[in-house]
Amino acid sequence: MVALNFPSIPVKTHVITEKDDIVELTRKYTEGIAFPGDIIAIAESVAAITQGRAVLPEKIRPGLVAKLISRFPAKHGSLATPTAMQLAIREVGIFRILLGCAASIFGRLTGAKGYFYIVAGRELALIDDVAGTMWPYEKHIILGPKEPEKIVRSILEATGVDAVIADVNDIKCVDILAATSQESERIAKEALIENPSGNDDQQTPIVVIKQQKF
Repeated sequence: MVALNFPSIPVKTHVITEKDDIVELTRKYTEGIAFPGDIIAIAESVAAITQGRAVLPEKIRPGLVAKLISRFPAKHGSLATPTAMQLAIREVGIFRILLGCAASIFGRLTGAKGYFYIVAGRELALIDDVAGTMWPYEKHIILGPKEPEKIVRSILEATGVDAVIADVNDIKCVDILAATSQESERIAKEALIENPSGNDDQQTPIVVIKQQKF
């Protein structure tokens, strides 16, 4: 029986900012490392930063609704502060937020979880409230990237290599936001389970997943 192994190569970059183009910097840093048959995985927070979606909390003035609703999510959740909730309202509108709250109440009554994000929008689950990402964004709220499907398609066109945008943490949770193929999504979920990327001092928000057979 053929076993599959997917070794990962974290790629060190400069400190990425909103002045960078995510497609061009991916092409630059993976040249000579990623080849057709491999997969390029991009950290979702870095993709969002290049789109200018990192916001300092002190620049947000939460409204009354945001202040009230932010009391209800679990305190470890990303929408548990008025500033993050205000950004969520900006993202999808107050109507969807209120519908999501109603759905969440129904879910609690029936013992189900996740109804808020199903109704209000999956993209809100990507909001990182003071994300702890690499300098100089460690004190910013990072929103999810816009049009992640467009980003991975553009990376494939620029490099000839399949790509995914992934939200990965250290508790073995891998969420693939967008992928150029179902196969690349499947492989990335397996290969990124140990979170080989690093958005802190490592500065390795790009990971090249190599496909090898043994």
